[in-house]
Amino acid sequence: MKRAKIIRAAAVVLLALLVIAGLSLTACGAGEHAVVQKYHCPMHPTYISDKPGDCPICGMRLVPMDEAGDRGPGTGDRSHEQSARTPGPGNLRTPDPGPRTPGGGRQVLLYRNPMDPTITSPVPMKDSMGMDYVPVYADEQTGAAGAVPGLASVEMTAEGVRLSGVQTAPVVRGSLARTVRTVGTVVADETRVDHFHTRVTGWVEKLFVNFTGQYVEHGQPVLSIYSPQLLASQEEYLRARAAAAGFAASEIPEVRKGGAELLAAARRRLELLEVPEDAIAEIERTGKPRRDVTLVAHSSGYVTAKGIFPGQQVDPSMMELFTITDLSRVWVEADFYEYEAGLLRVGQEAAVTLPYDGARELSGRVAYIDPTFAADSRTLRVRFEFANPKLDLKPGMFANVEIRLDPGEGLLVPDSAVMDTGERQVVFVEKSGGLFEPREVKVGVRSGGKAQVLVGLAEGDRVVIRANFLLDSESRLRSAIAGMTASGTAK
Repeated sequence: MKRAKIIRAAAVVLLALLVIAGLSLTACGAGEHAVVQKYHCPMHPTYISDKPGDCPICGMRLVPMDEAGDRGPGTGDRSHEQSARTPGPGNLRTPDPGPRTPGGGRQVLLYRNPMDPTITSPVPMKDSMGMDYVPVYADEQTGAAGAVPGLASVEMTAEGVRLSGVQTAPVVRGSLARTVRTVGTVVADETRVDHFHTRVTGWVEKLFVNFTGQYVEHGQPVLSIYSPQLLASQEEYLRARAAAAGFAASEIPEVRKGGAELLAAARRRLELLEVPEDAIAEIERTGKPRRDVTLVAHSSGYVTAKGIFPGQQVDPSMMELFTITDLSRVWVEADFYEYEAGLLRVGQEAAVTLPYDGARELSGRVAYIDPTFAADSRTLRVRFEFANPKLDLKPGMFANVEIRLDPGEGLLVPDSAVMDTGERQVVFVEKSGGLFEPREVKVGVRSGGKAQVLVGLAEGDRVVIRANFLLDSESRLRSAIAGMTASGTAK
């Protein structure tokens, strides 16, 4: 009995030892074959993590390493798919699985250098910095070619849109009226300038207007002149008057008519020589000619030029004796640039503020637009008319001109949405499913942070207004890859 107990105890111990040995062998075998998956950053190969995520240095998606710890793309489809993602924390959507190879993986067209997309390889490899070439799959090239040459559509996830800061705004219909401000110069209204001349030869006896700037009323005496021609005309008038009085008693109608016509002709001669009415009346009253005749102003205004002095001989050939300018209405001439010229029209309202009194505003209108541009400044001169009853606007003065230009109603987008390459103007239009499509447009007037789109968009379209330069770079990259892929396929 005692021997049987000893045998059973030994059997139990032996069985326990076998179980322990079996577990140890199993653990050793599992330890030999279990490999911990590690991940590294394509831009910073020295950074290694034991779980997937983003690089804390640059934010790029970590890619898996193979079993040997190599940082290459490996031979498995999983590492290829991870490496194919474009740098950025989830900014571009991983396309749905496309064409598969016979082994069940996605079809790789080629591998491109992550730093220089123009460098490609038909097989996986590394660049001089040890970075993996990124695989380009067939399904990624679907719709890569865009409507704008050199640009392709870009697809992004909602998270990618948020992280990259892409913002959109709708295309709206409205008016882009704007106020143009320029500096003008006050000049006299040329239609209100009067040059005073004599119509006979003579000598100035006396000047009643004797300095520049003096104000003259219409009909006010300007100068008295002695002229033998005027003296002879007065005597002729007196003789015609006496003859007409004698012919008036004749019974022959033709004689009476001839005397009246002779008197009227003599009087008309005095009027054409600018002898005033009161002087003719005095000649008729006294019956004697006057030695000197006083000439009067033809209009009211300020004497802006004077070229005569007492005792000076004058004749009709002299350029000017006085220049009298009416300043109750003046012109303001201002220059506008070429892109503003097309919106200017005769009759448009304008406002002028004075440099010395910004609170006062005078209203006027566009009176004339020059038909030619100034060759030196490439500007167009525009003339405005302003009433000037208080003489606030003086010739030679500078004035601030404001005019409202309205190109009419059209489609408007924020100015930041338009990227001008010099050859064309491009915007990115948001489509459904996170797709952003490049589109060429024609832009008209820009003002106040808005741009008028003439061609290329429709009301209600949504355009990218922020971070569009990121879309532009990715769009160019995809278009270049598509071009290289097409070239390699053709070969």
